[in-house]
Amino acid sequence: MKSLKLRGKRNLSAWLVLGCSVIALSGCSDTPSATQTASPVPTATTSVSSPTVQPVSAEVKPEAPYKFPLTGLPSDKEVKSRPFMVMVENSPQARPQTGLDQADIVYEILAEGEITRFVSIFQSIEAKAIGPVRSIRPYFVELGDSFDAVLVHAGWSQDAMNMMAGRKLAHLDEVYGDGAYYWRATDRKAPHNLYTSVDKMKQGAEARKFRSEWNGPLLTFAKDGQSKLTGAAATNIQIPYIQGYFVAYEYSTAEGVYKRSMEGKPHVDKETGKQLQTTNLLVLESKHKILDKEGRRTVDVFGPGKGLILQQGKSQQITWERKGGMIRAYADGKEVPLLPGNTWVQIVPEGTAVKME
Repeated sequence: MKSLKLRGKRNLSAWLVLGCSVIALSGCSDTPSATQTASPVPTATTSVSSPTVQPVSAEVKPEAPYKFPLTGLPSDKEVKSRPFMVMVENSPQARPQTGLDQADIVYEILAEGEITRFVSIFQSIEAKAIGPVRSIRPYFVELGDSFDAVLVHAGWSQDAMNMMAGRKLAHLDEVYGDGAYYWRATDRKAPHNLYTSVDKMKQGAEARKFRSEWNGPLLTFAKDGQSKLTGAAATNIQIPYIQGYFVAYEYSTAEGVYKRSMEGKPHVDKETGKQLQTTNLLVLESKHKILDKEGRRTVDVFGPGKGLILQQGKSQQITWERKGGMIRAYADGKEVPLLPGNTWVQIVPEGTAVKME
């Protein structure tokens, strides 16, 4: 740059050097400049060297160091929080429900009055709304207790309350003292309009000084994420509980999940409008017995019993039994691992005429 300040002949030399530099730079442009008339064309005697191009590697995200205990899906941190078990209603006035699509595990079981009810377990997703919430029964208590969950409900049968009190189980009851951790929606009539959220439940658990660290048992998941079922293909299954509670699932090959219907229509979430779906589907036959004129019943949630498991478009006959604290599926004496993802469990009376295609 010092040469640009010189005079005379040295000044002329500097301008010649600068002009050559501009020409050289113009030859590297994809688009000709206003002063550029032609791009340099290499001849047979011209040596053209290309810049060294370094290979570009796609960003490889490291595998998450932890897994969510109830889904087997990746987690960036170790999960030690207690899950919440929410009793969700399934009468026609309660449909479509909210939040079931965000539960890790859902059990559907008959209650009194020839209806079914959902036992929904939340741990991995901070659901903003869950419901409608309804009352609890002893076999629902057993399922929630098996997960070491905080039981969330609105009312109870006397046997259920005796069980919770006798075991000193952590629970939040909207009817008797814990109403601050629920709300009533205005677009439905009571009692089909009661909702809660994971945040509300956490507030209630903290206020009641419940133990926050989880002591629950672990589920078994396939390490490679692939089903090892050896049974027949199963892309459609129909489960007739009772009139008005005809449940079906259809397998989506594209998504690798079973999509749920009720009464021949897609069963959707109220807020998102998306059809409920599951990665793992279990249908378990269980002993049922009516206890009183109100239709209250007892349901065996300990087993052993017969059943089916469906994954990735395949099915397999299993036996089920509560072992190690949780209901598990077995085939040939070995536990059948779940696939990473959510799980729905349909508990039906023995002899239910399940159809599968």
